Amino acid sequence: MADAVVAALAATVEGEVLAGEPLARHTTLRVGGPAAALVRAQTPQDLVAVARVCAEHDRPWLIVGRGSNLLVADAGWPGVAVILGRGFRGVAVAGGADQALGAAVLVTAGAAEPMPVLATTVARQRLGGLAFGVAIPGSLGGAVRMNAGAHGHELSEVLVDAEVVRLRDGGAVERLRATDLQMRYRRTALPADAVVVRATLRLRRTDAEKLAADMAEMRQWRRTHQPINEPSCGSVFRNPEGDSAGRLIESAGMKHHRVGGAAVSAVHANFITVGSGARADDVHTVIADVRRAVLAKHGVRLDTEVVLAGFDGTGKPS
Repeated sequence: MADAVVAALAATVEGEVLAGEPLARHTTLRVGGPAAALVRAQTPQDLVAVARVCAEHDRPWLIVGRGSNLLVADAGWPGVAVILGRGFRGVAVAGGADQALGAAVLVTAGAAEPMPVLATTVARQRLGGLAFGVAIPGSLGGAVRMNAGAHGHELSEVLVDAEVVRLRDGGAVERLRATDLQMRYRRTALPADAVVVRATLRLRRTDAEKLAADMAEMRQWRRTHQPINEPSCGSVFRNPEGDSAGRLIESAGMKHHRVGGAAVSAVHANFITVGSGARADDVHTVIADVRRAVLAKHGVRLDTEVVLAGFDGTGKPS
């Protein structure tokens, strides 16, 4: 069956198609088993082809993005994993650069744009409102899906709309307004089968020197307070309302907790880092251990930010 899926994709997809590709190569945690097929999509038509092939062969899909918020099981992914390629990059700024400070400017960018790159690109044009993006390791598409944020700001503050391809509807293209997405803390109402391909942001002309200083401060804060030199998936758990997941984990005595090659970070307790020989199951077990400890100590059940793919045996991310 996997050979038939790969053959069908290769016959219709413009981008690269790989059989049995280890997803550890495509996630920031660097663990996880292979996908039956991996597609590096270059056009919306590639996504339409993925939708059709998955429907015809009854296979699930998984959008990998930059792999910064994803844990794939050691057994791998039984369907098609999708990475948006360079065809989904690009930034377009409306209007000229001579607008007054405070003027609103619309910016449209491809979903595969890395958030730190996008934040830096618009900052060079004196556009404020997205400086916090330098601290988000994922792509714009992933940031839309989870309403990503940092330093007290989140994407909902600047998002105007998102263009998506609906995989369950045979690749139908829709434009969803930010208000349609019901954006909350690290959550949106974006349908599970909607792949963000482009988004429009409303930014504002701002003072270039202040913007550069703010972004430098954010970069330095991240270097000081997060384990950026070790493989991780970013923040593992959402912060409960009015509290910090990191504080709860440390208070529950789980900082430094280790299983195999995975451990709660000594730098920030809401990060799990991995070393040589680590397995996805090690990370998954640490997540479960931390949840139990925090529930026992504080009566709080932590919800994960990280997407867990392939662990329940159904071929559906949880």
